[in-house]
Amino acid sequence: MSTPFTVRPRPGAAVARSVDERGDAAGRAIPVAPASPGSRAVPERASVVWVPERGTSVPTAMTSRGAKTAEPSDDAPARTTPVRTAPVRRRPEPTAAAGERHPSLVPFAAYLDDPAVTDLFVNGAAGLFVDRGDGVVPAREWRATEQEVRDLAVSLIGYGGRHIDDAAPCVDVRLDGGIRVHAVLPPIAPEGTAISIRVPRMTEPSLDDLGRAGMFDDAVRRTLDDAVVRRSNMLVTGAAGAGKTTLLAALLGEAPDHERIVTIEDVAELRIAHPHHVRLEARQPNLEGAGGIGLARLVREALRMRPDRLVVGECRGDEVRELLSALNTGHDGGAGTVHANGLNDVPARLEALGALAGLDDRALARQVASAIDLVLHVERGADGVRRIAAIGRPAVDGTGRLAMEPLDGGGS
Repeated sequence: MSTPFTVRPRPGAAVARSVDERGDAAGRAIPVAPASPGSRAVPERASVVWVPERGTSVPTAMTSRGAKTAEPSDDAPARTTPVRTAPVRRRPEPTAAAGERHPSLVPFAAYLDDPAVTDLFVNGAAGLFVDRGDGVVPAREWRATEQEVRDLAVSLIGYGGRHIDDAAPCVDVRLDGGIRVHAVLPPIAPEGTAISIRVPRMTEPSLDDLGRAGMFDDAVRRTLDDAVVRRSNMLVTGAAGAGKTTLLAALLGEAPDHERIVTIEDVAELRIAHPHHVRLEARQPNLEGAGGIGLARLVREALRMRPDRLVVGECRGDEVRELLSALNTGHDGGAGTVHANGLNDVPARLEALGALAGLDDRALARQVASAIDLVLHVERGADGVRRIAAIGRPAVDGTGRLAMEPLDGGGS
């Protein structure tokens, strides 16, 4: 950006009114209270629809907005039209023309349109950094103050349907198109507001797409196909940004059309090319700390939905207990992802998660060895290519602890 950032719609797009005024039916400005952080302004094209009370009637003069009708005379009753709907004030959803972006994404348009860009990072007033697959480099043309970056974070999080402020300074959201945004406000981020944007380049990836991209060779592809057909329970592991979610989505896309897939995620990222995919997403608690719904609760709810394949997008806490219990009670074909540095580090990572759920090392080892059939570890190389680096199977060692048995065919 050559000039300081301001959130503005592009020419021709719907223009939002100022947060301190709103128009009435005649177009006159009516002052209103300032919007809370993260809330969205109502586009100018949106209007309030008045629906009368059930059983009442509407004068003919009101039935057509802007149309002139005759006033009732003294010797003739006013014509009325019966209605049956309850009173409600509706705010129509604004419609955007094809190719339009939300104003908060406009400053990133040049980077979002670049097919090589996978990640964008805004580090307060320090600037924007871009990852095109070969490392993070600064965007010299970007200029924005700390206040402008904070306003941008509030706008992005509000667009994703959540709020960010001093009471909730760390928020993660998913935007249209699968873009994932994470924002942290000061003083949690002491150097300034930090925004991280993950840009998906394969909206509904298939195993064929990943094979062409170099993630695996033909031998590994046969292993993956066999695991899907046999309804093996799989665990995909790797570092952040290694391609865990992308690989998991491609595997689930190979499931037969008649199977019902229920996925559970903290922020819904999985985009699966499958006709029967039900997505559940965790909910943050409100400012009073009430109303939150975590992953562990959603796993229990999903079991009541009769899933043919139960998937937890990322195990990072006590939900690992519910997932392992479900996969040990007849729910085959399930899957999940876990952060780990390597295949041999997976046991330690699962033991740490098991401790959060109250499972000791030996109990966890027996649960994992019984529930998980295949572990796929993915890595991102220095060349930016994401690959399946190792394949293993959980086992219980001589001391009763969890171990990994490498299988032939890992890597590409």
